[in-house]
Amino acid sequence: MSNHIPASSSDKLHRHGIDWQSSPISSLMWYAQVSLNPLPYLNADNQDDIDLHVEIGGNPENPPLVLIMGLGSQLIFWTDEFVTRLINAGFYVIRFDNRDIGLSSKIKRDDLPPFKTFSAMFNMSVGRANSTSVAYTLPDMADDVARLILTLKLQQPFVLGASMGGMIAQILTAKYPHLVSKLALLFTTNNRPFLAPIKPKQLHTLIKRPASHAKDDVVAHSECFIGNFVSNGHYDATRVKDLATLRYDRCFYPLGTVQQMHAILATGSMQEFSHAISVPTLIMHGTEDGLVPFSQGKALAKDIKGATFVPIEGMAHDLPSYYQPFIVRQLEEHFLGM
Repeated sequence: MSNHIPASSSDKLHRHGIDWQSSPISSLMWYAQVSLNPLPYLNADNQDDIDLHVEIGGNPENPPLVLIMGLGSQLIFWTDEFVTRLINAGFYVIRFDNRDIGLSSKIKRDDLPPFKTFSAMFNMSVGRANSTSVAYTLPDMADDVARLILTLKLQQPFVLGASMGGMIAQILTAKYPHLVSKLALLFTTNNRPFLAPIKPKQLHTLIKRPASHAKDDVVAHSECFIGNFVSNGHYDATRVKDLATLRYDRCFYPLGTVQQMHAILATGSMQEFSHAISVPTLIMHGTEDGLVPFSQGKALAKDIKGATFVPIEGMAHDLPSYYQPFIVRQLEEHFLGM
């Protein structure tokens, strides 16, 4: 049976009770703006009205795999090359823009006090709580994913989270274990106290801003930003520029990245969530990661009961073509038992 959804002459598809259209950015995928149903376990009045921009691809009869991307990163950072490998491995792939990023709902709050970022980073590193009000927290973002799973009527999908997406995935799995079959985490952490800090080069890159909000300046900044996180010897200038340009063209919304960073810092240590995870968990982490140091991945593996830890020699905080076959093989073995 084909791994791909059959082409439609009208370029439209009805699935999960939702009308989908062929993606303008990927021949593999179908997209829709999905209005999230409220979680039945929570007070509906306390749940934000959220629409997520979602793409689906692959054979819907295959096991569903939900991909959760990281800080300020649109769904396009799950590249078509990587998604193709996942589809060919036998997964039904769901990728989406997190709230405040890409084409998903934006959260605007005018009543928030100034956020002291460096003070909050220090507090988190030593285990102190950050009490400043923020637009939302990582548990709110995890609730978004839970609501997406329920809205699409996915039956205990596999979940893969990268970087901040891995943090969200941990909270999702701990809070709603009945919604997740198995979990995989890629270059992520649980922000427990006294972990090895981000390396200076990556910290400087994280806080640096573009010269202006003009397209050329933002794209140039994104090229530099991505370049300082890639694995040594695997920088593809053309691919990075295309990705940076598409990111700008889809949606340039810098406040979203800032508010997602605030969500991480306000949430702080997620050790209690890591300890509560009971599903089979695979953790992969590059040995040369400067943003989330390798030792943080090893520490996380100790906090999740029964987790399997797989180091990736030479990889940094990215998904280069060179490492993708190895990563997908690990996912096949973990999720599908192959």
